[in-house]
Amino acid sequence: MSAPTLQRRLGLVQATALNMIDMVGVGPFVTLPLVMGFMGPNFLLAWLVGAALASVDGLIWSELGAAYPEAGGSYRFLKLAYGEQKWGRYMSFLYVWQTLIQSPLVLASGAIGFAQYFGYLVPMTQWWQPKAVAGTVVLLLIVLLYRRIEDIGKLGVALWVGVLSLMGWLIFGGLTHPNHHVDIFPAGGLPALPGLLISVAMGQAAVKTIYSYLGYYNVCHLGAEIKSPEKVIPRSIFLSILGIAALYLLLNWSVGTVIPWQEVQGWQASTGDKSQFIVSVFVERLYGPTAALVATGMVLLVAFASLFAVLLGYSRIPYAAAADGEFLPVFGKLHPTKHFPYISLLLLGGVGFVFSLLFRLGEVISAILAMRILVQFVGQAVGLMLLRRRRGTAALPFKMPLYPLPVILAIIVWLFVFVGIAPAEVTWGGVHFRLYFQVAALGMMALGTVAFLLWSRSLKRWPFQHS
Repeated sequence: MSAPTLQRRLGLVQATALNMIDMVGVGPFVTLPLVMGFMGPNFLLAWLVGAALASVDGLIWSELGAAYPEAGGSYRFLKLAYGEQKWGRYMSFLYVWQTLIQSPLVLASGAIGFAQYFGYLVPMTQWWQPKAVAGTVVLLLIVLLYRRIEDIGKLGVALWVGVLSLMGWLIFGGLTHPNHHVDIFPAGGLPALPGLLISVAMGQAAVKTIYSYLGYYNVCHLGAEIKSPEKVIPRSIFLSILGIAALYLLLNWSVGTVIPWQEVQGWQASTGDKSQFIVSVFVERLYGPTAALVATGMVLLVAFASLFAVLLGYSRIPYAAAADGEFLPVFGKLHPTKHFPYISLLLLGGVGFVFSLLFRLGEVISAILAMRILVQFVGQAVGLMLLRRRRGTAALPFKMPLYPLPVILAIIVWLFVFVGIAPAEVTWGGVHFRLYFQVAALGMMALGTVAFLLWSRSLKRWPFQHS
């Protein structure tokens, strides 16, 4: 009897739906007031910057995903780009190592945001109540994902409809509400644009907007389960980015016409900060408290739908590495009847459950980006150039336009974002200090390097193989 394998069952609609629900989640609803606080009247510009980076980086993902449609996404890309026997093993191992931490952080961020909005429906006065809500969400996700991929594809489309319905309702409310005009271009006109783009405020705001766009590449993690991947993967990536960018700009414009940015900044300066429920307050002003309760419920549905797609995609990464013989063999097991990587799903979900009980939302968002940028985004961009040099472009199903300009631009912007991640103020055991996420990310890379060396030594493989 042959071993179970992943099946190509997801088409363009399902792939795009899974991407978009991954991208939306609770991100835009919890980061919208933060971006207003950083950027003031220029808050829409930060969302355009996030869309631009996603589009440029999406070209890299599209080219790699179409050419190498396998489970694992970046794991496979990094291994192929840097050489499967030596440095490619190291880079791909680092990526999987970080995935065991950063993907549960992504899961925890959505669960914490879910609990934050749940507090509008059910006020929570005890410190443990939001943590209990967040933990319950993660456990429910594990239960729902413990099934066949074709069933998940259908459920993903249904959740996608919920996402579009909520966004459409919020945007319609803003468009039909007569109020002041909100400018997309910076205050002070176009001459002020260069200074704004490199400002500290933009760096901090861009971290939040980019976090809200992340997920446009989710389809690459499911490459082995996509039908006609050479066409579906690039199309789903750019349909997702363009669709979500339009929805985010319209959503922010709509909210800004009803709740001015000056008022949001005033909330954040007060003890009774209502900005964490900004969408609920927005709907309450337009349609009353009952409609606000309904809208809050839909925000929770969207947040849950996004986490559904996140855990689905990331659970395939340790599986792909283990199936390659580059990670612990237990992660390479598929469920004997449902044909999905159940060990990987259970582990990442379990770690996400723990993280959802330990951390705060702002800290998690900064940690997610800091951990991803150097190995995954910058490493992958450099890797694409190495692959083109070594293998040429004749066999590529999708070729990015204007190469290598998009790759160089993506690297520069990612490094700018990495440097711009603000530290967290932490108190531990009565001692107050600053936590620099860049240092934490480099520390995780160092630990991953040690783990790789120990793993390679146990296997007697590079750099410890015998002559």
